[in-house]
Amino acid sequence: MEEHIDVIVIGAGAAGLSAALLLARSRRRVVVVDAGEPRNAPAQQMRGFLSNDSLSPREFLTRGRAEVVAHGATILDDRVVSVGEDRTVHLASGRSLQARRVLAASGAVDVMPPLPGVAERWGRDVLHCPYCHAYEVAERDFAVLGVNPGAVHHALLLRQWSKQVTLFSHTQQVSDEQRAMLDARGVHIVEGEVEGVVVEDDMLRAVRVAGAVHPCEVVFLPPGMRPRDEFLTGLGCDRDDRGFLRVDEYWRTSVNWVYAAGNSTDPRAQVITAAGQGSAAGFAMNHDLTMEDVALAVAADTGDVTTPA
Repeated sequence: MEEHIDVIVIGAGAAGLSAALLLARSRRRVVVVDAGEPRNAPAQQMRGFLSNDSLSPREFLTRGRAEVVAHGATILDDRVVSVGEDRTVHLASGRSLQARRVLAASGAVDVMPPLPGVAERWGRDVLHCPYCHAYEVAERDFAVLGVNPGAVHHALLLRQWSKQVTLFSHTQQVSDEQRAMLDARGVHIVEGEVEGVVVEDDMLRAVRVAGAVHPCEVVFLPPGMRPRDEFLTGLGCDRDDRGFLRVDEYWRTSVNWVYAAGNSTDPRAQVITAAGQGSAAGFAMNHDLTMEDVALAVAADTGDVTTPA
């Protein structure tokens, strides 16, 4: 087991790498563990990140890793299996690490509806975030799938990018109030459960409902999401009603040595948001570690051998 690690960062996405960079620049001993499963892997380009708009997610992470390593941090390509109450992080390779602090920055997983063609087109012409994708496909015929209660809001929002937006209600009930808003915004509604999307010549062509084909060029859906943090199960960290980690203003979970940032705690966080959260979490952890170092130094001077919690 390695010793003298200040922080183990779980996940080398925007949040994890930003935290690792700040901590490494603070001359902390940092180890990043990453399983190589970024949520935005299907995307060809990263959008909305000032100075990096249109950069590919792969290139963004490659550059980030290089910067983190250049400042003295270590990156392990491995998977975290569990984190113990003794602050030991157990890896799939059989290796174990122990650190003073742990940052959960492993992100989330998009849960695709079981509809033919949807998962295969994900990140191409089946999309989710208007702010990430709608500008590039503006004025095409949009379809919004009613896979969860957020679909109506999604359709209303997307009307800014296209005059042709159709909401397929699928499994969602559209209330009279919602129908009035959709009508006022010129959003067409198609009732009935969606059977799948129609793809021809490697292009999305339509949505199929009850055997009928409704032409469209782009499908949007607000996906279900679940956090990718099963390794924390044994610690009993508090979670919100969606299952995501709760953190305080210092990005600390209910377990005072475990922090979280990015999609691990905020499913709405874009890349630029996650990067900022990771940096803020790194700042908070370094401050916390510094005060612990001070307490230990004072205890050594006074002969008080009590270890800070």
